[in-house]
Amino acid sequence: MNDRLSRVQASRSAAVKARLQHPVIDTDVHVNDYAPVLEDYIQHYGGSALVDALRKALGGRFVTRTGGGKDWYQQTPEERQYHRTLRAPWWARVTRNTYDLATYTLPALLYERLAEQGSDYSVLFPNDVLSPAAAGGEYRQPLHRAINHFHADQYRAYADRLTPVAGIPLHTPQEGIEELEFAVKTLGLKVINIAGGVRRPIRAIADKYPAKEHPEIARQAGYIDFYGIDSEQDYDPFWAKVVELGVPVTTHYGSQGWTGRQSISNYMNNHIGHFADGSQAFAKALFFGGVTRRFPGLRVGLLEGGADWGAHVYTHLVDRWEKRNRVAVRNYDPAEADVALLASLFERYGADYIRGRAGYESTLLRDSLGISALPHSREPDASEIDDFALAGIEKVEDIRDRWVSNFYFGSEADDRTVAAAFNTRVNPLGAKINAIWSSDVGHWDVPEFTEPLAESWDLVEQGVIAAADFKALVFDNPHRFYTEANPRFFEGTEVGRKLATAAP
Repeated sequence: MNDRLSRVQASRSAAVKARLQHPVIDTDVHVNDYAPVLEDYIQHYGGSALVDALRKALGGRFVTRTGGGKDWYQQTPEERQYHRTLRAPWWARVTRNTYDLATYTLPALLYERLAEQGSDYSVLFPNDVLSPAAAGGEYRQPLHRAINHFHADQYRAYADRLTPVAGIPLHTPQEGIEELEFAVKTLGLKVINIAGGVRRPIRAIADKYPAKEHPEIARQAGYIDFYGIDSEQDYDPFWAKVVELGVPVTTHYGSQGWTGRQSISNYMNNHIGHFADGSQAFAKALFFGGVTRRFPGLRVGLLEGGADWGAHVYTHLVDRWEKRNRVAVRNYDPAEADVALLASLFERYGADYIRGRAGYESTLLRDSLGISALPHSREPDASEIDDFALAGIEKVEDIRDRWVSNFYFGSEADDRTVAAAFNTRVNPLGAKINAIWSSDVGHWDVPEFTEPLAESWDLVEQGVIAAADFKALVFDNPHRFYTEANPRFFEGTEVGRKLATAAP
């Protein structure tokens, strides 16, 4: 007891928390699963084949893409060049601070130490929660179900301060609905985590080179389905079920391995900005595909990428809509050009260009624009000239309502770029982007469990953000994210108790 008290007294974050008049909600805590217990659980749930499937899924990320079965660590530099194997992180877990290592692994210890961290409630992302997404089709759903069941059982006793997310597979809308209903209705889980996209084969290539006969081609020739625009499957039933069940959606979707992030030797080259890029692709697909228009109650948390990219995309959505909405885009319609005026200007200022060229008037517009064959011989459909048609954008306020309202952006404690979220002078219509405090404890970027809240307060003292922005970051926005999806989210929790006590 004295040891615990001394640790709390030594914590900078606990000192910050003591001065606050509101709860603190941590939207992103990473915990480890103690493998022997997890595997025993899965063994009982689905037999040794399910355990083997999990082990294979956990070890497959940095294995060579083109065969051989070796991971990055096992390959020589020459083999990495030959196979173009994505660089793996050499070390990625906190270890020197052994007390913290145990904290991320033992639910009871994590629960006890929240006072040191300065948080009242934490949403947990077990590191294994999305590993089943890499498993084969026959194992994907049972692995998700088994792991979700394990986590629900592990943390049920600590539900007033801790809740784990449920990993939901989305290779098809139906499997997503099935696992969502089991996670919420049977296990009582309240938040889900999904991959921001699913890699699928390009059918024109897959038909010619079947995966069973040409696995090396199948690994390379594919695209990512982000469940929104251009998806070959209709995910609306899944989003409808999410809204019906009152579940906030989260993702830690990265882009390591994408073009520009394919270094075989430098992990940081691939890592910096990759969560922002991956989440941006996912969020834009939902926006441009009209998902946020059709489901205004959908709440999506895009974690670990910061909030500055959310402000950046919002601003450029507005900028581009103003230049390329269905009316403004007519500024670029060749049919709108005055060919007679163009000809007269050529005759006056470019006579050398047209001298001796009979019939130049008939090709003047085409040649001036550098277009060999105009594609505008027919009147285009609305969707062909208006990229904002599916999103249903008629005015700037629609962009705000379908981007700012639906999306929340996980910002880590020491991320100074979070200031962009609160910059009402830059963000169109004076909007503030929904930055949510995500400590990311449990990962390598947080070497000390008790520091994140204090690091965020440091931004206030340094003048990066205001005290009101800090409150929005650590409480107002996270609270709104969860309760707009599910008004009863915090019932029976420490946050609910504190709010009830503070109510007049």
